[in-house]
Amino acid sequence: MSDVIFSIILPVKNEGLNIKATVDSMLRASGDIPYEIVVVDDSSVDGCCSFLNARLYTVAGVRLITTAGLGAPGARNAGAKAARGEILVFCDAHITVPYDWLERLHKSFLLPTVTGVSPGIASMANPQAVGYGITWNHRLEVNWLPRPSGMTAVPILPGGCQAFRREAFENVGGYDRGFKVWGHEDEEISLKMWLFGYSLYADPNFSVLHLFRSRHPYPVSIEHVNYNLLRMACSHFGGKRLASALSLVKDHTYFEKTLAEVLLSDVWEKRRDYLFRRKRDDGWFMDRFKIPF
Repeated sequence: MSDVIFSIILPVKNEGLNIKATVDSMLRASGDIPYEIVVVDDSSVDGCCSFLNARLYTVAGVRLITTAGLGAPGARNAGAKAARGEILVFCDAHITVPYDWLERLHKSFLLPTVTGVSPGIASMANPQAVGYGITWNHRLEVNWLPRPSGMTAVPILPGGCQAFRREAFENVGGYDRGFKVWGHEDEEISLKMWLFGYSLYADPNFSVLHLFRSRHPYPVSIEHVNYNLLRMACSHFGGKRLASALSLVKDHTYFEKTLAEVLLSDVWEKRRDYLFRRKRDDGWFMDRFKIPF
């Protein structure tokens, strides 16, 4: 049995100085909760993780693993495989955390009904702008939720900082292993958690600061994002919602090519497995969170 409670997993690709600021913030956080930090360098070309060779970080037990351009969901899965903790905390490599964040996370997970938790996500540029979980609108576009009065169930945990019990994460298969580069991975795993009978919450008692940037430091195309959206829809949605999801992107360039790639993937095998094992359907999810889709 591992003595580590929290494994903090940081996927990284061309983050520059952001990743050092993130790790330093976490190492400065006080408390007695046993944790580890696993940095996953997914083929960065800017040397952003070289600072981890310094004795300060090796003594602190920060581990670095490298992956060959798996993309954000794949890098997160690789970090989870290498992690030793009971609770997996996936964070962007451009956040700063308060000194007591792990103690507060630990308190949240003392409730046995809690499978996943996200703190408030505040903007570094405007710390007063804080979102507490995410929902979808009628076009499956994400909208931040306002501050709740206490621990509150939310449909989607934002990727800036989302924590899951390892057992549940492994049971749902982690982040979709067929996803490309970036896009919708946080939404898909949150939806999957709820459909498999688990529960996700936003904790308004603390927040992390997140750097919201206008562009990625690596190539991300609308084809990648649309592929992941269509794969999520084919994996989990019933007929009418699947048709609605297709209509959202049917006018985009390369729609037919992207759809063909999804249809020729392992998505139908995944769908059969998910539908057999899940405890709730997508209609329950949309009704539960009053999502008009």
